[in-house]
Order: sequence, then structure tokens, then C-alpha cells
Amino acid sequence: MADFLGMMKQAAQLQSKMQAMQEELGNLEVEGISGGGLVSVRMTAKMEVKGIKIDDSLMKPEEREVLEDLLVTAQNDARRKAEVAVQEKMQALTGGLGLPPGLGLG
Repeated sequence: MADFLGMMKQAAQLQSKMQAMQEELGNLEVEGISGGGLVSVRMTAKMEVKGIKIDDSLMKPEEREVLEDLLVTAQNDARRKAEVAVQEKMQALTGGLGLPPGLGLG
């Protein structure tokens, strides 16, 4: 019975840490870049886009398609970086618990 109570206490602590991590991920920002820095997308580790920067040289009607492609590429780069940040935080949080990989954050 003591083991069960210990596990329940550990689960409650993990839940508290997960909530704190969720808040931290909302404040952690990454930046995705494309076109050698011509376009950048800034987003949180919770995948919320916070800002987009576009170099003036791309603000021409004939460059519209290139700009659209660069925006997609920059956002995907930022998303990948955010996913890595989430994985690193999860690893730090659950490292010694032996939880299966890919356990969602809910």
C-alpha cells in the first residue's frame, strides 16, 4: 500500500510539473528562417505564431509566389524547432520515470 501511495504522490507531482511546463512552453519562442534570412517566423513552442518578418526586397508583386513559398518554409522551420523544444522539455521532465516515448502533453 505504501508503494501505491508513493506512486500517487509521484503522479501528482508529475501533473504539477506538466502544468508548469505547459506554461513555460507558451513563453518559449523559436524562430524559423528561410531564404537565407529573407523571411522569418517567430512562434511559441505551443505552435502559436507570434510574428513574421519579410525583407523589403521581397515586397514586389512579381515576387509574390517566392514570398509565399518562403513563408511556408519559415513556418515549418519554426514548427520543427518548437517540436524539438517540447521534446527536450519532456525528456527533462520525465527522464527518470520510464514513460513511453510520444506520450502526449494533452
